[in-house]
Amino acid sequence: MPETWPQADLSNRNMDTPKHALTVDNVIFGFDDGELKVLIVKHGEGESRGRWGLPGDWLQLDETLEQAASRVLQDRTGVKDIFLEQLHAFSELTRHPGERIITVAFFALVRSDAHVLSAGKSEMDAQWVNVRETPELIFDHQRILTAALARLKHKVRHEPIGFNLLPEKFTLLELQRLYEAVLDITLDKPNFRRKMMKMNLLVSTDEKQSGVSYRAANLYRFDLRVYKDLTEQGFVFEV
Repeated sequence: MPETWPQADLSNRNMDTPKHALTVDNVIFGFDDGELKVLIVKHGEGESRGRWGLPGDWLQLDETLEQAASRVLQDRTGVKDIFLEQLHAFSELTRHPGERIITVAFFALVRSDAHVLSAGKSEMDAQWVNVRETPELIFDHQRILTAALARLKHKVRHEPIGFNLLPEKFTLLELQRLYEAVLDITLDKPNFRRKMMKMNLLVSTDEKQSGVSYRAANLYRFDLRVYKDLTEQGFVFEV
């Protein structure tokens, strides 16, 4: 075996070497008032000015894809040190008019009511909207959102979710509404509660809701050890 790899012969290389740009786009999900929401931004520059899309940016020379996605998340929501999951690379030839741009999409889960939104330097506005009531999005961003929602639906059936979407203390009804919002279905209340309690995922805080006009419900929190174990091992949540 040779000690070094042979040098590639570049003498006949096509001088019109293909060039492309690389970006990251984030699908940032939030949960508020029983609705699954997504963060969208209104572009303030270029041919997409005035149109809505997912928050994203160019990949800089001194950062990884994960670092770029984390930067975008922190710039828009102030959230840092939160898990971002890489979704997919989108490289269709016609996804962006005028030039070849490949984007790598990530998605994250945050509490939409707990963070102050901030539009980027080239953006006019940033808003949370119901994930199923978005305005027309630029380029292939609707396809990216659809793929992220499909991934989230798969995750909710095989991993616990809610740690980054619910307050530290929550009711069983709030947890059920989260699952219903993600899956876009109505769940049977007794059956859902029975399944949740059987997982040993929830711990009673021995507290009740306060400041409500109806009968106060018990408050729960996640057992972080069980939450971590179920995230690593997985399970099947049948509806």
